Amino acid sequence: MSAPVSLIREPLVTGSKTYHQITEDLVSPTEKAPGTLWVMAFSVAAILATFGVFCIAWTIWFGIGSWNLNRTIGWGWDITNFVWWIGIGHAGTLISAILLLFRQKWRTGVNRAAEAMTIFAVMCAALFPGIHVGRAWVVFYFFPYPNTRGPLWPNFNSPLLWDLFAISTYFTVSLLFWYTGLVPDFATVRDRAKGIRKKIYHFLSFGWNGSAKHWQRWESISLVLAGLATPLVLSVHTIVSFDFATSVIPGWHTTIFPPYFVAGAIFSGFAMVLTLMIITRKILNLQDYITIAHIESMNKVILVTGTIVGVAYLTELFVAWYSGYVYEQFAFFNRALGPYWWSYFGMMFCNVISPQFFWSRKIRRNIVWTFFLSIVVNIGMWFERFVIIATTLARDYLPSSWSFYIPTWVEIGIFTGTIGIFFVLYLIFVRVAPVVAIAEVKSILKSSGDQYSGGHGHHHHHEETTSTENH
Repeated sequence: MSAPVSLIREPLVTGSKTYHQITEDLVSPTEKAPGTLWVMAFSVAAILATFGVFCIAWTIWFGIGSWNLNRTIGWGWDITNFVWWIGIGHAGTLISAILLLFRQKWRTGVNRAAEAMTIFAVMCAALFPGIHVGRAWVVFYFFPYPNTRGPLWPNFNSPLLWDLFAISTYFTVSLLFWYTGLVPDFATVRDRAKGIRKKIYHFLSFGWNGSAKHWQRWESISLVLAGLATPLVLSVHTIVSFDFATSVIPGWHTTIFPPYFVAGAIFSGFAMVLTLMIITRKILNLQDYITIAHIESMNKVILVTGTIVGVAYLTELFVAWYSGYVYEQFAFFNRALGPYWWSYFGMMFCNVISPQFFWSRKIRRNIVWTFFLSIVVNIGMWFERFVIIATTLARDYLPSSWSFYIPTWVEIGIFTGTIGIFFVLYLIFVRVAPVVAIAEVKSILKSSGDQYSGGHGHHHHHEETTSTENH
């Protein structure tokens, strides 16, 4: 009978590793020269990032006229990309924090990449408000500080100011949460390093020595930051949705936007984490630590969040129809059958239909399918932002002011540039810090014994993650 077999969990660390092997496998990518795959990926990302910086400089020098915005469509690719990056960034810390709070063992393979993704995605997102205001040299108007210009204070009713508060708070907490998790691993790298590397990692590890007191404080602060980060994630994407929901434009003025944006953010964030994990797994040969079991668990979450997003789309359609409000009904009719119909159907296919493939266990456990579908989902989430912004603005109350929008090469260049910047930062990160948490992998072996680890589970996980490590 196969029923009892299915109750035995798959190991989250394969290959019957000892503690020393785990340290070797996870620290060695920071010590060796980079492999060919890493160099190729970094080169492509650096070229894209350079082109993006050139396009940003072009925008600042020649002005927003180098974009194709017009009187009707004042928000185009800039705000589309801003919301898309914020969505990707918001899931990373949430994934890590919630899995920590619920004591999920499979978080070990994904949490570090997810947290790093948050930091870099929020940095990419922050570029867009700075340049889309047009005069980048007066972007400090965003900040509510007392100044010599008398009554010229920021408008506290402006969603732009809400964004500033929400995103900066979230970024700070995420950065602390991510860095706190890295401290014990920096100590492990420090104890193996020599010369200038040893000094750098000594500084980064804050004098960590692996004592019981250090571990106790580390676990306490991790829980506190996880508890802070979880509600922050909900608040930040809710506030980003208010950029739209507080307006009077049909298709935007809706109360479903906050939960709908939050669900979409978690959905796209999980997809991006999967994309990154599969790339990292291949480049750094971490198949024993980022296993099929991790990937299958992530795919289950994508299936659930994709279904929630689908329900949100249908709810929007139903409310527009049931309200009898002709402008709202036209906004949805225009999305599906207007000049941007392709983006609407692209969004529906990528976000609602494609995740349904994950009902199949074979597809959930297939690396190629998972990688392909994770990219499809992120393309779909970009379409969603474009549909909300461009198609809604293109046709408003007055047919005489209707317009059409196609981005210029500068706008496309800035977007591809932010993708390049994101991957440059991520690839540098995997070279300087262990991309899987060493201490947490060892704690899995300790706490779960043979069930998770393939048999090496009876040692204390603090042994090798401290300054006593001198193999």
